[in-house]
Amino acid sequence: MPAITPPPPLAALRPPIVQRRIPFGSARRSETAAYARRHYGLDTWRLRHPRVIVEHLTLNDSLQATFDAFAPDVPDPELREKPGVCSHFAVGADGRIWQFVPLGTMCRHTVGLNWTAIGIEHVGRTERQVLGDRRQLRASLALTRWLRCTFGIRVRDVIGHAESLSSPYHRERVARLVRQTHSDWRTPYMRTYRARLAALGGCPVLSPSSGRP
Repeated sequence: MPAITPPPPLAALRPPIVQRRIPFGSARRSETAAYARRHYGLDTWRLRHPRVIVEHLTLNDSLQATFDAFAPDVPDPELREKPGVCSHFAVGADGRIWQFVPLGTMCRHTVGLNWTAIGIEHVGRTERQVLGDRRQLRASLALTRWLRCTFGIRVRDVIGHAESLSSPYHRERVARLVRQTHSDWRTPYMRTYRARLAALGGCPVLSPSSGRP
């Protein structure tokens, strides 16, 4: 029988990531905790044990424009609520990855899932654009694989924003938002994305002493 190649160590899966942190001081943390109380019945601004990764489109043309959209702590134009919206990462068309907030911080990017989801933005305006950009897609898949392996997230729980209502982890206490979602990263495109992600292979087995970011 041919030898089975073991998956690489977890640290080897981590792609290059540029730290471009948005302001997230005590006021924004307090607003996030208040948001979590209203929407999820949780009294915390921390993201603990994430179970979902949500893929998004920026609907703009640059990493800097994405940073500029997330940096101000102002009510969002759609739901008019604080804290300001954000995602944890953005992947540029050139394959660069920017991280905006620590992984232990809750971000407002997907109604019903912010309490347990990591958000990844993709600079672009259509799913087809991202899937057709070799550098961007390669970086996105590498980032998503590293994150899902780090936190033990299943491939099926890597979803597009448009699939948020079908997630078994979706919960929302505000009645008018129970069915709220977005139209980016629709299921046909996410099927392709998840197939590409699964094709990268499995995750390394972590020892009990393995650290996580």
